[in-house]
Amino acid sequence: MPGLRLLSTRIARSAALLALIFALIGCQKPVEPVTISFLDPEGLQDLGDRRMVSDTAIREFTAETGIRVNHLPTPQDNRAQVQLVRDLLQSGASTPDVYGIDSIWPGMFAEYLIDLRPYFPVETADIDSDVLAAYTIDGKLTGIPYHPNSGVLYYRADLLRKYGYKAPPRTWDDLEQMAVKIQKGERAEGKKDFWGFVWPGTTRESLSHIGTEWQVTQGGGHTIESNKKITVNNPNAIRAWERGAHWLNWISPPGIPSYTEWDVSNMFWIAGNAAFARGWSDYFERHPPDEPFRQDAGVTSVPHGSGPRVSALGGWALGVSRFSLHQAEAIRFVAFLRKKQRDLELERAKSGMPWKRLELVELPKLLDEAYPWARRRGDQPGGILIARPSAASGAKYEDVSKAYTEAVHSVLTHESTAPAAAAKLEKELVEITGFETGHP
Repeated sequence: MPGLRLLSTRIARSAALLALIFALIGCQKPVEPVTISFLDPEGLQDLGDRRMVSDTAIREFTAETGIRVNHLPTPQDNRAQVQLVRDLLQSGASTPDVYGIDSIWPGMFAEYLIDLRPYFPVETADIDSDVLAAYTIDGKLTGIPYHPNSGVLYYRADLLRKYGYKAPPRTWDDLEQMAVKIQKGERAEGKKDFWGFVWPGTTRESLSHIGTEWQVTQGGGHTIESNKKITVNNPNAIRAWERGAHWLNWISPPGIPSYTEWDVSNMFWIAGNAAFARGWSDYFERHPPDEPFRQDAGVTSVPHGSGPRVSALGGWALGVSRFSLHQAEAIRFVAFLRKKQRDLELERAKSGMPWKRLELVELPKLLDEAYPWARRRGDQPGGILIARPSAASGAKYEDVSKAYTEAVHSVLTHESTAPAAAAKLEKELVEITGFETGHP
């Protein structure tokens, strides 16, 4: 029967086709999960593991999404980090997908990072406006703030009480007076290596934010203002630099021009050989709670002179490369980390950790917002956030910072007078940026 034979033939062909399809499917490799790379700028800090994002958080993200994360460290030095990030982004490298972005980098790298504002409309509403502004270049949000940080003054609360002081210093004059008295008293009791005030003075980025604090607290401006006027060569900035140099071998060790932030931390927290130390607000999020002098310490805002009380902004954000082949997954990773960090911040604010073993007085803006319960009756406003002139300098900031730190350092080492260093720096900044000079 021809019709039956035709039907049988068609069925046989269909079966063969289906068998071929199933065979091909069976031969295909399973779909590999997406892997993104994250360049962690804090991966090898302090000769230990202080990574910006923990491996635990990354494992949780992978378990929740199936997206794998290759966690990459960077060099410790900020300028070496800048060079690495610049090389990667300028080459158009498709990895890393996510970058840890320092608060001074947006102006240098904005063109290589995607605008994250459309993806985080709710999250950005909860972020401090000054912090958000540091990562916004020409309306483009280059990074979601993740570890914002600000300058603070740490002090030995036990020693202040011992020498009759009821509150930490509000002005530089107060700090000098207290530092002299405490230093003299402790040395008289046999602590020959005790100093009144320690701070990092080496030619790293740390001197840039400390010098900026000095200037603004003295009414000396930001070196380069937001209107792109170079203002560093003015009497108040010069006076601020001279004050810093005067501290050396008086209330600060003569070796301060070689001190890093870790030298300062070790001297204040581990050895207990200083009454005051300029540090960062996130110190206690990264260090164990059993350091020798933790229970004796307090934190307050950076003192001031004739200008306002301020706190330099630091810290990190999470940015996504515009060259990433997995931008959706990268954005999902940023969203996951931001939510996890926000939950941790709320938990810490409620519990008081990691600050409850410290005396808290007139905290700078970021900490005051995070721990409003620490406010006391009679407290004056703490330091307002200020940024280094990175946004105004844009891609030239690295050269600007290098010139600035070398100028301030030359004053600290007495290789130059402050007026001569300020005049020279002004000329260098005009050459570097092409900006005009002006007044703060």
